Amino acid sequence: MAGLLHRTVDANGISVHLVEQGEGPLVLFCHGFPESWYSWRHQLPAVAGAGYRAVAMDMRGYGGTSKPAAVGDYSLNHLVGDVVGVVHALGEREAVVVGHDWGAPVAWFSALLRPDVFRAVAAMSVPFTGVIPALPEGVTIGDLTRANAGPDRDYYRLFFQEPGVAEADLEADVRRSVLGFLYLISGDIVADGVAAACTDGHFPAGQTLTEQLVVPDRLPPWLTEEDLAFYTAELTASGFRGGLNWYRNIDALPGILAPFQGRTITQPACYVGGTLDLIAGNTPEAIAGMRAVLPDLRECLMIEGAGHWIQQERAAEVTEVLLRFLASLDAS
Repeated sequence: MAGLLHRTVDANGISVHLVEQGEGPLVLFCHGFPESWYSWRHQLPAVAGAGYRAVAMDMRGYGGTSKPAAVGDYSLNHLVGDVVGVVHALGEREAVVVGHDWGAPVAWFSALLRPDVFRAVAAMSVPFTGVIPALPEGVTIGDLTRANAGPDRDYYRLFFQEPGVAEADLEADVRRSVLGFLYLISGDIVADGVAAACTDGHFPAGQTLTEQLVVPDRLPPWLTEEDLAFYTAELTASGFRGGLNWYRNIDALPGILAPFQGRTITQPACYVGGTLDLIAGNTPEAIAGMRAVLPDLRECLMIEGAGHWIQQERAAEVTEVLLRFLASLDAS
């Protein structure tokens, strides 16, 4: 893509691949699962054109960034440390952090843990739910998730837990896995009237995740053959293990966040979600709860008919709200 500079920096003990454009205050973009810096392809030139240094990371385990072998090297501390490290490696003192999917909690908690570095935060598809409280001794998040799924149902986060199982399933046909995953939780699957049992992440016990995927007859309008080929090539080269390891550290979250109980994000915040995103808790209750705990939530937009891949499905609308949010920071 024209105008984009690819570079690699050393940050938090790993090598991080970045794509950047523009000059000005730093805006740092964090992607989710199973994606790449490329998911921000529509926002980078627009943010750069508005007078910012727009930088998108390949997150730990993805693309041209390091992929440590140990599962424990993908904890929230590592992920937030990577983002802080990139800010410093770029010679900056502060940044606006933007995240989508798994990148959203990384952005939220980066702002919570390091308000001295992140002057504002924008997140998409995963609302801020506050600090995860400590669980009773011997109880894990996995236990609660399993109980919620029920005895005859599996859940994608549970399916991801055993190293090697999900990798084998998803890597058997990477193109089909990528396309099926992108379509399954997009707004398009609802608009197309396609019935799918797994749009909320649950599926019959004993089945695999790829058995739940729906491959459309034609690509949704926001996804081109070039886009699909890029994602397929990236994940064929890297495999899915790095991204899956993020999920394998979920039980560590309460312990990591325990010192921050009672604390919230006071910096300016922005949230964008889709009304048809069934996988990430975009319920009216979650949005109301987020409004209640974030004192400077300047933008909160739920885009009608959009699904999980919000910054790609509705690129123009997301870019517009993001630029408006950034402008509000400079105005104040």
